[in-house]
Amino acid sequence: MKKVSLLIPVYNEEESLDSLHAALLPLIDNELPELPAEYEWEVILINDGSRDRSLEIIRRINAGDPRFRYVSLSRNFGKENAMLAGFDKAEGDCMVIMDADLQHPVATIPLMLREWEDGWEDVYGRRLSRGKESIFRRAFTKTYYSLLNKATRVEVLPDVGDFRLLDRKAIDAIRSMREQQRYTKGLYCWAGFRKKPVDFVTADRMAGATKMSAGRLINLALEGITSYTTAPLRIASVLGFLVSTASIAYMIYIICKTLIFGDPIQGFPTLICAILFLGGCQLLALGIIGEYIGKIYVESKHRPPYIIAEESK
Repeated sequence: MKKVSLLIPVYNEEESLDSLHAALLPLIDNELPELPAEYEWEVILINDGSRDRSLEIIRRINAGDPRFRYVSLSRNFGKENAMLAGFDKAEGDCMVIMDADLQHPVATIPLMLREWEDGWEDVYGRRLSRGKESIFRRAFTKTYYSLLNKATRVEVLPDVGDFRLLDRKAIDAIRSMREQQRYTKGLYCWAGFRKKPVDFVTADRMAGATKMSAGRLINLALEGITSYTTAPLRIASVLGFLVSTASIAYMIYIICKTLIFGDPIQGFPTLICAILFLGGCQLLALGIIGEYIGKIYVESKHRPPYIIAEESK
């Protein structure tokens, strides 16, 4: 009998965990008629430093049903590193990654398993709608993926998140990538393997509020761009070249104008504008370079991506 792992990162989800447990039981009891076969199941709950009663509820669920395993990290390491902990612990022939808030519908998992049985190695959930997301967030997400795909050679699939099924080969490949500055959505595409979409409609949260504020969303976008592509460095180089060329041309113009017509005092506002513009370009380039140097600094420490404080036996 094939074994399926369910990886679920958890961060302050005390209001959703009991509903999640109840929703998963028909699936892991092999009671859903849509399942292509019977499977052995394990559910891996990764407590990413929750500050509410999430760990207490997870312990209770594990005590009543050992198929619900858990790993509790020593602090909040972020969803990307929490998922890596799940990759390290998964024992299944395939693994499904989903959120704890049930926005990823359980009913879609049998469809993913059917595609996996047909030989697909990365079956990803493709959103038909984004639920109750704000207009700002939808526009930001669309623009972000458009810019990212123009800046990289390996396309990152739009409207696709972490809700997906991975074959054992894909699990081992992504687990082998141990960088701390992780952008898992990019790693899925970089690793390759045969991919197949399964459409789903994002459900509303069962309880609680989203943990992804506007600030964290922007930070995630910057992490994704600088972790997945070096295009900003090239943009800074091109910008520097263009500004230098324009400055040389302007300098020649000023010299010729002074020699022919004379220009003893005029041009002060132009000079100030030029200095401010060049200074801004230099600071922008230094900021971009600093982002990458910071990532090199973090990676050079070779610290573990996460630390486990407690796990089920």
